[in-house]
Amino acid sequence: MLHLLSLFLPTVIPSWRFFKTVAPSPRIEYRLIEAGRVGDWQEDRPRPGHLGLGQILRRMLWNPEWNEQLYLVSCSERLIDEPSQHSVDEINLRVARLLPAGQQELQFRLVFVSREQGQIVKLVEYESSPVSLITLQEAVG
Repeated sequence: MLHLLSLFLPTVIPSWRFFKTVAPSPRIEYRLIEAGRVGDWQEDRPRPGHLGLGQILRRMLWNPEWNEQLYLVSCSERLIDEPSQHSVDEINLRVARLLPAGQQELQFRLVFVSREQGQIVKLVEYESSPVSLITLQEAVG
């Protein structure tokens, strides 16, 4: 019985040893460019400032938005470690899907946020080339 319990417990109680390293994840920021006018950088999918108890409970059972956010974090981390066009394309497509249609170009960057001497510091680790928003939204369907 103890052997069976020792096999079952790791599936219920997560272990930090599952991860190779624990480090800050890059955040995705985007901006729109239209007719040479460059917009301000905006955080993609900012976290809500407050969640009620009902929202927390619902999110524990059903949260496809958070699953997609975790996928984007994974793409971002891969893009930093081993750059690939696949990761760039996935981030572009998923950011573009939530934006209103328009003639703009989309550009994203990956930033690491840290606190140094009481100030918040952003370190830009990657900046993409601008891509047509219409082309991306047509690819999404």
